Parts: sequence; structure tokens; C-alpha cells
Amino acid sequence: MVQFTLPKNSRIRTGKTWPKPDGATNVRAFKIYRWDPDTGENPRVDTYYLDMDKCGPMVLDALIKIKNEVDPTLTFRRSCREGICGSCAMNIDGINTLACIYGLDEISGDVKVYPLPHMPVVKDLIPDLTHFYAQHASIMPWLETKTNRPEKEWKQSIEDRKKLDGLYECVMCASCSTSCPSYWWNSDRYLGPAALLHAYRWIIDSRDEATGERLDQLEDPFKLYRCHTIMNCTKTCPKGLNPAKSIAEIKKMLLNRHV
Repeated sequence: MVQFTLPKNSRIRTGKTWPKPDGATNVRAFKIYRWDPDTGENPRVDTYYLDMDKCGPMVLDALIKIKNEVDPTLTFRRSCREGICGSCAMNIDGINTLACIYGLDEISGDVKVYPLPHMPVVKDLIPDLTHFYAQHASIMPWLETKTNRPEKEWKQSIEDRKKLDGLYECVMCASCSTSCPSYWWNSDRYLGPAALLHAYRWIIDSRDEATGERLDQLEDPFKLYRCHTIMNCTKTCPKGLNPAKSIAEIKKMLLNRHV
């Protein structure tokens, strides 16, 4: 019989249960993924209890309270607390989202917090985004021009500027890419919804003069066409964007070039 061997550190063990706060009458449990690469031990899930009468309304508020008042070893990324920087992306209650704008009142029962799925974990709730950022850089996320630079600025009509709405707002949190099954299995070659949304943002920018080169780079069986329109990316985007539509538009542009 063939033996199925799980990868190292794939089994999650039961972790520590921290005591409930004294005198609290409105207590809630938080089950949080923990992993420290320096210990060599398998990941665990620790259980914390917070007095919700003394906690802010967002998941990030709870994580900060745990780190400040209960367990200073808990590790996660965060910065702006306004859904702008994308730093605090994680899997909360089974959904990839931003902890700073996800309300505790949107969750029933215990609050379960894990790092973004299908990415290497640096520590606890921090995924390794090195490859994700490299893919973003590969689509040339800047204005490419060939004509002489104008004295003041590159002008753009109001109509052309509106085409960028729903694209430039992406905060590169990686929630969409890490929710995509095609990205899970082909992230070495498939760029993923985040990078492709940014690619489309520059392709349709009326000021950019490298549209042909950009489309040439994307005309690849894996970079673009591994998208199977599953729509997880659009469903999970915490900013309400539609990466799947951007990918479909790129495919349409490539098709029209050959007609």
C-alpha cells in the first residue's frame, strides 16, 4: 500500500489556552495560528480570551490587545489601520481579508485567525510575500513612455482617467491571489489576480506607450491563461475590486490583436 506522507510542519497541534480575564462578563475566544521557525516544532493554535467590553470593534483591535496585554510574542503585520496599506491581510473566519476593517460583529462564535493560505509563513500570521512582490514588479508597474517628457505633466482626459477607477485602489494585500486555486497550484508561473489587475491598470492608461510590449509579455499559457474565472478573487477582495474582470479584459485585448 502506498504511504501518504504529509509535508513537514503540516500537522497543526493544540496550543496553549490562556486564562480568561478576571471579572469579565462579556468574554470571547480567539483561536490564533502560531508558528515559530526557530523552535522546529509544528504549528499550533493558541486560544485567547478577551473582555469585549474593553476591546475595539475590529479584528485588528483584538490582535493588538492580545499582543499588548496578554501575549507579546504574537507576531503579525499592521500599519495604517484604515484599509489602505494592506499589511494586516490574513485569513479570518475562513475569509481572506484585512483585519483592520473586518468587524468582530461580522463573525459568529469563536474568532479563528490564520495567515493567508498557500504561502510560506515567516512567523505566526506573517506570510512570505517575496514572490508575490516579484510578480508585481514583473508587469512593469510604472508609466512607460517614448516621447519626450512634457514640461509639466502627462495630460489625461477625464474620460480616460475614469478608466482607472476600480484598479488603482488595489493595496497589494494578496487576499485575492491567495484565495485563487489556480494560484495555489501554479504560483511559480501564473501571475495571479493581483498582479494581473495591476497589469491591466497600466495597459489601459492613456499616457502609457508600451501597450504592445505589455500584452506581449502576458501572452503566455501560464502567466495569464491559468485563470479559469473561478471568481474567488473578486468575492474576497476587501476593497471591493474586480480582478476577474481585469483579467477577462486582458484576454479580450489579446484576442482582438489576432482578429
